Amino acid sequence: MAAAPPPDGQEKVIAAAQHIVKSLASSKNAADDMIRILSGFDNRLSLMSDLFPPPPSATVDSILETDEGTSQGEGDGDDPDPDEDDAVARAEAEWDAAAEVIERWESPAAGDALVFDSREDAEEYLAAAACLAGAPGPRADAALQAAMARLQDEFRHLLVLGAPPLAAEDLQASLLRRLSLTVPSFNSSAVDLDCPSFAQHHAAAAEGADEQQGGGRSSASDDEISPYLIAPDTVSALRDIAEVMLRAGYAPELCQIYGEVRRDTLMECLAVLGVDKMSLEEVQRVEWGVLDGKMKKWIQALKVVVRGLLAEERRICSQILAANPNAEEECFTEAAKGCVLQMLNFGDAIAIGKRSTEKLFRILGMYEVLAEVLPELEGLFSGEAKDFIKEEAEGILARLGDAVRGTIEEFANAIQGETSRRPLPGGEIHPLTRYVMNYVRLLADYNASLNKLLECWDTEMTGVDNPNMTPLGHCVLMLITHLQCKIDEKSRLYEDEALQNIFLMNNLLYIVQKVKDSELKTLLGDNWIRKRRGQIRQYSTGYLRSSWTRVLACLRDDGLPHTMGSSSQLKVALKDRFKNFNLAFEELCRTQTSWRVVDPQLREELKISISEKVLPAYRSFVGRFRGQLEGGRGSARYIKYNPDDLENQVSDFFEGRKPNA
Repeated sequence: MAAAPPPDGQEKVIAAAQHIVKSLASSKNAADDMIRILSGFDNRLSLMSDLFPPPPSATVDSILETDEGTSQGEGDGDDPDPDEDDAVARAEAEWDAAAEVIERWESPAAGDALVFDSREDAEEYLAAAACLAGAPGPRADAALQAAMARLQDEFRHLLVLGAPPLAAEDLQASLLRRLSLTVPSFNSSAVDLDCPSFAQHHAAAAEGADEQQGGGRSSASDDEISPYLIAPDTVSALRDIAEVMLRAGYAPELCQIYGEVRRDTLMECLAVLGVDKMSLEEVQRVEWGVLDGKMKKWIQALKVVVRGLLAEERRICSQILAANPNAEEECFTEAAKGCVLQMLNFGDAIAIGKRSTEKLFRILGMYEVLAEVLPELEGLFSGEAKDFIKEEAEGILARLGDAVRGTIEEFANAIQGETSRRPLPGGEIHPLTRYVMNYVRLLADYNASLNKLLECWDTEMTGVDNPNMTPLGHCVLMLITHLQCKIDEKSRLYEDEALQNIFLMNNLLYIVQKVKDSELKTLLGDNWIRKRRGQIRQYSTGYLRSSWTRVLACLRDDGLPHTMGSSSQLKVALKDRFKNFNLAFEELCRTQTSWRVVDPQLREELKISISEKVLPAYRSFVGRFRGQLEGGRGSARYIKYNPDDLENQVSDFFEGRKPNA
């Protein structure tokens, strides 16, 4: 007769059944696994389908009730089945063996060694920890707690060492290259976490070693994977640790470690990209040259962060925490939010900071890149985190838009408020004209964004009412109109009317050329250009009239004595005329060779216009009256120039030469 079971035998059977059900209930193929494992304990169990409740939430009580019913059907007075004792004994042996593995690593002999320095040790340790999850008894509990503490430490260690440090150029290049690549799929280690039989580890470990020697584990070359990513083998190890910890109910501890380490890693990547953490006060205090560089780096970094760093972080997180979607969301949010908020906070500090005209194009760059990546940024998060990020980013985007509009208003006011009173020598292009037109020309590069941002500006704001113009066209026309008014005002600083016209020609032609040779032409239209060219012709006519009227008056017959009268009177009058002509012409030569017409074509056109007006009149006058003075004493003093001499003198006009040079 078989020995009677100990008094607590039934309780141990119940404990074993509880552990088996708990271990297998979450498996994808729970029924098949249960049949396979329980059949290993007792072949008769494979025929007892009523042990498997239809829903996965079956209780141990229902299993035990079925078992008790079966025993009663066989006979109330029979002794317990010896096979059941064997099953309990095997389970206890497995738990003890698993506990021994854990305890061995906690002994002084283990020293500071790391489990995951050896693949075989790691697989053995993970299998032991998995076996202890849910196992009864104080020894199992203590061993499981020790295992979880060590796995937390090693999880942190692997995360920290997973990504080597990089230089900024390496990080940007690798991340941008990474945008078109996918992370290879990594094979998990050969530990079956759903199997409670710790003894199966040894065979599985041997199979894993064979795979490793034969290249069975997935690998990726440096060209296939960005150097900042966690190495494939490390990702696989992290996933194995995560699955064991999640199964043992250590999700909070796991998420805390993952969030802390990866948050620090992402923040270090921001620093490598040149994005420093700055408060609003620091942004306000820093000088423009430094701030300009930081804004530029922010613009360059945002795409890399969203499409590179965060997208890859999301992918890695999903690989490591595939066993628990909720833990995946929590870990990614904890890891990424610090990086995202630092980027957004800098954008907000710029948006609400002091406005100045030099910031406009950097702010526009920040606006455009944030608007571009915002849908992708939102898509990385879910739930409350997504709502929070969406609200924050959209608010900052709106404030950046406000900053753009406000800065353009500041620029318009700055044009109107320019107060320099010193006329430029030679009537050259005013620095204000160059600055404004280069500024306005850059606005056209942000056509789409500015048309959207300036839609709310009405006619009263721009002073322009043209239904055929875009919002940006209205804005550009407003700014150029302000500039023209200011140039007209500054032209009156010149006492010489002719020089006023030279100044106006130089500046208006510069404006027209900047419009004609850029996208501003599309905004303002050909008709605007034709009208401004007409103004330039008017200034040219004004120059000729104010400069040469007095010279040409000396070459007219009006006021000369009649040739029928006294020849001596005519000679005196002619001498006076030639003398006045010479003085007036020489004065123009002295002054206007120092004036400068900047555009070569306009300069030549003005010289031709002068020659066409002066040379024929001079040639005709000299031809008619040369005989009256020739032969007389000092006639050469009066007829000093022949027409070629005059033309040569005129060719030196408007070259900007220094006097006596």
